[in-house]
Amino acid sequence: MKKNIYLNEIYVYYKDLFTEKQQQYFEDYYLNDLSLSEIAENYNVSRNAVHNQIKIVEEKVIEYEKILGLQEKKNKINSLLKNKVDDKTLDKINEIL
Repeated sequence: MKKNIYLNEIYVYYKDLFTEKQQQYFEDYYLNDLSLSEIAENYNVSRNAVHNQIKIVEEKVIEYEKILGLQEKKNKINSLLKNKVDDKTLDKINEIL
């Protein structure tokens, strides 16, 4: 479950780097909680094709995060600001990040 949360968090930063189909498959699987079979049926492709594309996205978002560290940087900024600004300001900062 932790992996799913992590993937969802970092996917937000890098999703535009993927094809529309990859985005749809990933979002259907992780955000909409559809099974591989359901996704395959919805898009009229094989279950294996869906699985392969989701795996590609998983591997790439992890790789991108290791290189760029956008989520890690956001977490560090939030922890630094948490004690120094009010919640409303912190929410505005999070929107920008």
